[in-house]
Amino acid sequence: MGKLLDKLLRREKHLPEVCSAVVAAAGGSERMGGENKILLPLEGIPVLARTLTALQSASRVTEIVVAVREADLLIAAELCRVYGITKPVKIVRGGATRTESVLTAALECREDARIIAVHDGARPLAEPELIDRVIELALKTNAAAPAVMVKDTIKTVRDGAVESTLERDALRAVQTPQAFDAQLLRAALQSTVELGLSPTDDCAAVERLGKEVLLTDGSYENIKITTPEDMAIAAALLQRREGRL
Repeated sequence: MGKLLDKLLRREKHLPEVCSAVVAAAGGSERMGGENKILLPLEGIPVLARTLTALQSASRVTEIVVAVREADLLIAAELCRVYGITKPVKIVRGGATRTESVLTAALECREDARIIAVHDGARPLAEPELIDRVIELALKTNAAAPAVMVKDTIKTVRDGAVESTLERDALRAVQTPQAFDAQLLRAALQSTVELGLSPTDDCAAVERLGKEVLLTDGSYENIKITTPEDMAIAAALLQRREGRL
C-alpha cells in the first residue's frame, strides 16, 4: 500500500500545469463594415472556428473560455460542436470593453489554472507550436507574449506633421496569445477596469503593476483580422500553408 501511494504521489507531482485559454471574441468589428469578423468564412471555415481549432491542437492548453457578444453565445457553442472542439469549453458573454470581456472570462477559468493565455478570436492563423511556446515561457517568467520586428519606419505625428522618428530596432509588434500567471492577470485586469482604463492588450495591464513581460518570437503569419484586406491576406497564407498557392 505504501509503495502504491508513493507512486501516485510521484505521478501527481508530474501532472502538467493547468493552462486556461481565454478567447477575446466580443468586439464590434467596426472596421469590417458591420460584419461580425469572427463568424466570416475563411477558406470555408469561420474565423473563430479556426482560432478554436488551433487552441484545441496546442498541447499546453487545458481548457478554453470564449467571450463573445450575447447574440453569438449559441453560435459559438455550435461552432465548438461542429468543428470537434473536445477540450472543456465555456462560452461567456463579453463586456463593454475588451478588458471587461477578458476579465469576465478569466474569472470563469479553472481555479487551479496556473497560467491564463489570452488570445484574440480574430487571430485564426496562430500555430499550436507558437501557443505552446508562449505558455512555456510564461510558466518560467509569469508573463510572456509573442512579438515580431517592425518592418516599417514608425513616426509619431501631431496635427498631421511628423513629430519624431522612432528607432525601429527597439520596436516590436506584439501579438497574442499573451500568457500570464493566473492570479497576476486577474489582479491586473481588475485594477484596470476599476480605473476605467482601456489598454489595447493585456500586457499593458500587467505592465501597469510593474511586472516584466518577456517576449518570444512571434510569426508574421499570425495576423489579426481587422479589415477586409486582412481576410484576403489570411486566405492567401492558408493556401500557401496547404500547398495550394
